[in-house]
Amino acid sequence: MADAPDMEDLMETDDPNFGHVLACVFGIQSHESRTYLALLDNPGSTVAELAEVLERDRSNVNRSLTTLLDKGLAERKRRLLDPGGYVYQYTATPLPDAKEMMHAALDEWADDVHARIDAFGES
Repeated sequence: MADAPDMEDLMETDDPNFGHVLACVFGIQSHESRTYLALLDNPGSTVAELAEVLERDRSNVNRSLTTLLDKGLAERKRRLLDPGGYVYQYTATPLPDAKEMMHAALDEWADDVHARIDAFGES
């Protein structure tokens, strides 16, 4: 599995797209950011529906969704089916909220870097 893009990768990209920035800030894979973007366009999707949209295996989409849930970039709701049983439906965290989360993550990262810089030579 390829490593998630990092801040250095982001800084070396002349014109990064939103998915690339999302992957760098949250330390997720590009296929996970693509899953987030697909969820924005297809709220309430099931794993099977997303797998079709993304042209990926359901097990891979399920792993991507688990990561997005862990990062707070998606939510899952259970819907009961008429013949019995249930299915999970996924919705992306709204874009304005995701942007806020990205800003907060970057601010936290910058504060940490500033603290490390300030700590140099203080031993």
